[in-house]
Amino acid sequence: MHTELAARPAEERPSVALRHAVSASIAACDSQSEKAIRVVQLILRTPALLARFNERQAQWRDDLTAELARRLELDPDADLYPRLAAGMALTAFDAVLHRWSSSDGAEDPARLIDQAFAVIAPALDAVPTAA
Repeated sequence: MHTELAARPAEERPSVALRHAVSASIAACDSQSEKAIRVVQLILRTPALLARFNERQAQWRDDLTAELARRLELDPDADLYPRLAAGMALTAFDAVLHRWSSSDGAEDPARLIDQAFAVIAPALDAVPTAA
């Protein structure tokens, strides 16, 4: 996700850049839908795997926070926005994975990510100025 975010145009709104960064991971799941849905279900239903996945998401959050701060010229230690925005994007990602998993892959994850980002986009695009 960090690589995807870093590759986005600098002038792009945060909501668009983050949606594309998260969508790349969703698209990877969707491209191998049958296998991916089973793996996602196994992870979400197995406490040890879920714990490891949550650790991985914490690393993604740190990576996205750092990249957002860099893109927006904000201090990731002094400004709340980068960490909050990264957290919102990953919460959307998590919600989509849960919804897709519970539908046994019947729901379109790309459509779900678009719906999720439609909800959080106004907050993501309310970028404060540097402290």
